[in-house]
Amino acid sequence: ANLVYSRQINARLNYGYEYMGAASRLVITPLTDRCWITITNALHIHLGASPAGPAGTGKTESTKDLAKGLGMFCIVFNCSEQVDYIMMGRLFSGLAQQGAWTCLDEFNRINIEVLSVIAQQLLKIRIAKMRGDTIFDFEHTQIPLKKECGVFVTMNPGYAGRTELPDNLKILFRPVAMMIPDYELIAEI
Repeated sequence: ANLVYSRQINARLNYGYEYMGAASRLVITPLTDRCWITITNALHIHLGASPAGPAGTGKTESTKDLAKGLGMFCIVFNCSEQVDYIMMGRLFSGLAQQGAWTCLDEFNRINIEVLSVIAQQLLKIRIAKMRGDTIFDFEHTQIPLKKECGVFVTMNPGYAGRTELPDNLKILFRPVAMMIPDYELIAEI
């Protein structure tokens, strides 16, 4: 069977065939372009990406728009202090089985104890993807794995109540700074 795939720099990603209608798309600026390059190359090496910057710079929208362009289903999940490792384990299990993406918005609002367990859950998925497993043990259950799954986190650094990510979690995400959008270029379109 012939598959449709997308190539960007070193990354080769399978098209997801998820149709979300004829909705509007983002204006491509150097900022969104850099974000997309970081995300696609992170997926290529079985990592996630972590766009970081102030509110309104397009962190979540850039991730969602790339997913749309690649035909991937992307679930946006707004994180809070109430998130626990069981909830995240269920989310990651579903993503792995469906080959979907998630954008965990304001990820650094989650408690440090929970973040440490999340790091172990994500590492387990990454190791299975690197080995080329199609079935693996996740949270004491054998589940199928679609290698296209991806986890991305957005963070607003410097706000009250935000947690510094533990090192074992930081290494699972490629960072990308999302600072000042090019408003002139966006307004031109």
